Amino acid sequence: MAAISPSTPPRRDRRTSTSVYGYAEGINPRRRNHGNSNDDHPPPFPAVHSRQCDAKGAPRRRCLEYSRSCKVALAYTIDSRWRNRSEFINGRNEIIAFLSRKWANELDYRLIKEMWAFTGNRIAVRFAYEWHDDSDHWYRSYGNENWEFSDDGLMASRFASINDIPILGSERKYHWVLGRRPDDHPGLSDLGL
Repeated sequence: MAAISPSTPPRRDRRTSTSVYGYAEGINPRRRNHGNSNDDHPPPFPAVHSRQCDAKGAPRRRCLEYSRSCKVALAYTIDSRWRNRSEFINGRNEIIAFLSRKWANELDYRLIKEMWAFTGNRIAVRFAYEWHDDSDHWYRSYGNENWEFSDDGLMASRFASINDIPILGSERKYHWVLGRRPDDHPGLSDLGL
């Protein structure tokens, strides 16, 4: 994986789509030192999370979404700042709450994200993703994100502009098993997006 630092630009190739977790493949800000593990960043609140799921009898899905949100939040600094649409998010706790809420509402989420530009510790990406709500209304969301990284390779700020367009289920373009986009699936440019 490419390291994120002011002196080393990330690898740039067709495979800069993101995983279901949201950060770009080949641009993982948690892996600064070429494959060294990130053991110095333990998952936030793991004991609290498991007690809440067990004690309150929360549905398994909610617990899984919370666990996934905690895992993804490790890619961001403790005091990371976000703007997502009209929402302003500050710090990992708010990031975890935001992602848990987002993934509970945006179902069967499929994302393609590609690097647009980079310089120093900043990266601009463009993306499109498809999802549906709990009433089975489908949407395609388009947007841009600007990322800024701290010296330790974690994302310190993320600013996203997103537009949602209602689509029919028959108009979907992203058909793959939930998870990472397959290598042979077209990217945004290939799809004319």
